[in-house]
Amino acid sequence: MNYNFEFLRKEYKNVLQKSFKTNNVDLLEQKVKSFGKTEIDLKSPLDQTLRDLLLNILEEEKSVVILKDYVDFSILLCRKGLSSPTIPVVLLGDIFETLTLDICENMFSFVEQNVHVWKEELFFSGCKNNLLRLCNDLLRRLSRTTATVFCGKILLFLAKFFPFSERSGLNIVSEFNLENVTEYGTDPTDDDGISDISKSGEEKNIIDFTFYCKFWQLQDFFRNPNQCYNKVQWKLFSSHATNVLNTFQGIKLDYVTSTEKSSNLGYFAKYLTSQKLLDLQLHDVNFRRSVLLQFLIVFQYFTSTVKFKSDAYELKNDQKEWISTNTEKVYNLLRETPPDGEEFAQIVKNLMHREELWNAWKNDSCPEIKKTLPQPVEVSESKKDADKRLLGDIIKEANNQGKYFIGSGELTKLWNQCPNNLEACKGRNFLPTLEEFFSEPIQQLETNHKIDDSILKDGNLGWRALRLLARRSPQFFTYGTTVTNSLSSYLEVMIKKIAHEKPGKEVTQENQNDSEMDNILTETDQATDDLKPTDQEEFVEDTIVRPERKNITLQQLMYLSEKIAPNWQKLATKLGFKKDEIEFFEKENPTPIEQARNLLQLWFEDDEDATLENLAYTLEGLEMNEAAEAVKSEINMEVS
Repeated sequence: MNYNFEFLRKEYKNVLQKSFKTNNVDLLEQKVKSFGKTEIDLKSPLDQTLRDLLLNILEEEKSVVILKDYVDFSILLCRKGLSSPTIPVVLLGDIFETLTLDICENMFSFVEQNVHVWKEELFFSGCKNNLLRLCNDLLRRLSRTTATVFCGKILLFLAKFFPFSERSGLNIVSEFNLENVTEYGTDPTDDDGISDISKSGEEKNIIDFTFYCKFWQLQDFFRNPNQCYNKVQWKLFSSHATNVLNTFQGIKLDYVTSTEKSSNLGYFAKYLTSQKLLDLQLHDVNFRRSVLLQFLIVFQYFTSTVKFKSDAYELKNDQKEWISTNTEKVYNLLRETPPDGEEFAQIVKNLMHREELWNAWKNDSCPEIKKTLPQPVEVSESKKDADKRLLGDIIKEANNQGKYFIGSGELTKLWNQCPNNLEACKGRNFLPTLEEFFSEPIQQLETNHKIDDSILKDGNLGWRALRLLARRSPQFFTYGTTVTNSLSSYLEVMIKKIAHEKPGKEVTQENQNDSEMDNILTETDQATDDLKPTDQEEFVEDTIVRPERKNITLQQLMYLSEKIAPNWQKLATKLGFKKDEIEFFEKENPTPIEQARNLLQLWFEDDEDATLENLAYTLEGLEMNEAAEAVKSEINMEVS
């Protein structure tokens, strides 16, 4: 008997209610077995029934305890294979959308406590995007000033949940938070309070309204350092920075005892900008250290190599010298700032060094971090003998022999294959020829007049063969987008054509003559039109195919290209394409739609994270909302 979706929902409803109240999954298992259908057919109706029952629970009472038990129950169903692995997080999303923020914070503790569950292989791949969307939706609802603790819990959960190298949690393109604007007073009539304080003793006239404006104007440069690459803005920044640092040098701070410290403990993420407070702030240890640390961060950004920094952003030699001098001045000020100035300055220096390593890791496209064992290195002696000698002697001997000693066995071997870098780059061919790639089946065809089926049905070979044919063979592109053939049969036809057109092919008595081969090709071409897809494999010309990856059809590619075309360059930068690659798209394709199509096609072919879900998430982050909705609609159509 065939059951439709609505019938299964109704059948599940009463059983699910009873099963949840008694916490007895066996009831549902017996119900599923009674239908006698496949596992996949029965999951979707049960998922929807779980959501329907949740709405009834939310209407009757919003008890956090019951809601937690209900999600726990859905996790148990997933482990039994009765429902989809994504349903627990889908239910959590429904719950958070209907609860007030106060109750949400209590409910979120359940999400935190079960982080080990979400990281399980059963749930992680299916739930990670839903969990990320759930957390982002909560963060949008929360105030960063009044709900700081809850926001922090969400961010800490995401840090625990996602692996260290998860790209969605990284600022890959080195964007600045330009919304963090520091506002300060611009009315000099409010300067009386400052003048009275600053006119006493040795600090006379140090802190006036002009200094106040210079001091807080620096926050705009800290917010967006790239504006310093403008000549006028650089002169303004360097002038203000010099003034502020000289003022810090002129105001010596007294050591604060532990008793006095205990009454002034506190941390402020954002300081007040009142003119009357500036004199007191300049005498505050934490305030001074915060500002000096800001200087170090922006100085390091100027001198670091950042992958997504524009090539035009480059400092001149005098600017680099100024940064070097003032970096040392900042460290000296940190050492002079009590208490424990020397120790604090060393800690900051270590942090900045770790930041350099972090930046280098991001420049390398965030490779997965693995602990590697040191490899033995040999140039002309064994490792045992090399360990006894000085490194300088080993390098000197290698140079005398015209070789390199890099320090890593594999790198040393690679560099010594061809010491001349320019010569090594000549004649490099990254793609094999069609004859080289199909050498084995061509040889079988010429010898036995038949190709081994195991080669033609090798999925890995088929995938690589299609990519190579698309780049090397003009015969790959045929008219029409709806022809479907067996992939193995298609490859057999193409190999026969390649073998027939093989350059330098000798005609012998044993080989068939050209007319006979033409007849074979004509027959195989006619057979191609009559081929029907098999149960195990299909070759669809209008689909970008990848093994074990989600496909994007040509229709989807054309549709989505139109949506992202107006801002495709911004998406390309976010996806990690370099400036020269973007220029290549613009040069090779005449219209923005074709440029966007080329971008999407290459991304889906080459990026391991290329899925419609990740594309939708990226578009949302770039505020390309129309395009994001278009992608979501395609995802929903696939699901339905």
